[in-house]
Amino acid sequence: MESTYNYIEDYLNDIQSKGRYTVTLGELKNRFNSSEKAIKQNIYRLKRKNQLAHVRKEFYVIVPPQYSNRGMVPPTLFIDDLMQYLKREYYIGLLSASALHGAGHQQPMQFQVITKKPPLRSIKNKKLNIHFFVKSKWQEANIIEKKTEAGFIKVSSPELAAFDLVHYNKKIGGLNRIIPILEDLVESIKSSNLNKTAIGQKVPDMQRLGYLLEQIGNEKLAAVLFKRIDRKPLREIPISLAHKNREGQLNHKWNVIINTELDF
Repeated sequence: MESTYNYIEDYLNDIQSKGRYTVTLGELKNRFNSSEKAIKQNIYRLKRKNQLAHVRKEFYVIVPPQYSNRGMVPPTLFIDDLMQYLKREYYIGLLSASALHGAGHQQPMQFQVITKKPPLRSIKNKKLNIHFFVKSKWQEANIIEKKTEAGFIKVSSPELAAFDLVHYNKKIGGLNRIIPILEDLVESIKSSNLNKTAIGQKVPDMQRLGYLLEQIGNEKLAAVLFKRIDRKPLREIPISLAHKNREGQLNHKWNVIINTELDF
């Protein structure tokens, strides 16, 4: 395609002014009648000037002046484009989703994304820390779309975020890290939505989340989960998977062994 732009910078400024912060090498090769070597030299020059940042493979992020000191834009401005480029289903989850729902007093250092198999390699450098967690399936009804200046992003509902925090707690710092997040997150959780979300969750996750909700003083939400598991044969499970021991007091209601000290 013959380009109407004299310089790659002009093209990047134009697409960024329309609310897009990403570009691929393939797109630039199609747009400009230049050799791949010349385009890559331009990309290298723009990277040196902190106007372009490499994220993965041939995928780049356009860095406007307000972000030039960081050399990167927030992942919420490009994650949807990246996952479409990788042809992967996704949603923003765990601590990152909780922060987008107003839970937690600061943005987590790691941007956390849930996707399906095969696993994706994490992106970690001086500018970015994106970790991909794998899940076999999820219900689209539990994913919501949030608007950003770059378009829509997929985010877990507060109810799904709560289940995920418990399910993946060992990988994100343990239960004592997620307890204060849950305390904030419950303000956004609705009983009816929690009941629907619980349909696709594993019973041990319901046991653990129900116990934690009860301990942080939200009897109403805990009761929703207890109603789902009441009269089911429940295995005795440790509250924490981060600790190998299974010793501790048994909570008979939830059939949960308190095998670590929890900060409530």
